[in-house]
Amino acid sequence: MVEYLNFLAELSENNNREWFTAHKEQYKACDRVLKEFAAKLINGIAAFDPSVAGLTVADCTYRIYRDIRFSHDKSPYKTWSGVYVAPHGKKAGYAGYYVHFEPSGCFIYAGSHCPEPVVLKSIREEILDNGDSMLAAIEASNGFTLYKGNSLKRTPKDFPTGHKHDELLRLKDFGIEKPLDTTLLADDNLLLEAVLRDLKSTYPLVEILNRAINYAYEEMM
Repeated sequence: MVEYLNFLAELSENNNREWFTAHKEQYKACDRVLKEFAAKLINGIAAFDPSVAGLTVADCTYRIYRDIRFSHDKSPYKTWSGVYVAPHGKKAGYAGYYVHFEPSGCFIYAGSHCPEPVVLKSIREEILDNGDSMLAAIEASNGFTLYKGNSLKRTPKDFPTGHKHDELLRLKDFGIEKPLDTTLLADDNLLLEAVLRDLKSTYPLVEILNRAINYAYEEMM
């Protein structure tokens, strides 16, 4: 992945169509490496979480081209890349496992990001019922910490204030994260082994979250 990160670093300094076109073959070579990694990652995660079995690389990866129609930033290309492995694919709204590659910092994440309101409500109800189990799952993970970058200042409406799991109830994203050891990026096989080992430790939390998400989707039917 080192070559891909180097490419993304150069792209961040030359984010225009002319430069990208001139380096298109370099990008294609890097993209093939990422897709090979993604395919192995999907299979590795499916070994401990069967709910993701059968996903394709396209289900779990992102285009490098930005949608700039409604953005003030007209840079045409993303300067990051990632793989998100979740039941039914990256757009289905389920909790899953994410690996992020960016020159400014790489990390791994497990959980639910930007859930729909009805899904977030169901997760919060799960916290009321099984908050202790969720905390235990977080603590049992391999060095992950709770992501707090998107949190309410107050307890959400219709939920009890002063609850022992108030910090969890105020989250708008529910996931845990861990910086990726950049020394692993030089060897894709070692990287894959380390990422799978870490993500496997997050499965109990992802399972709890997807149970809550399934409840929400069932109520919407």
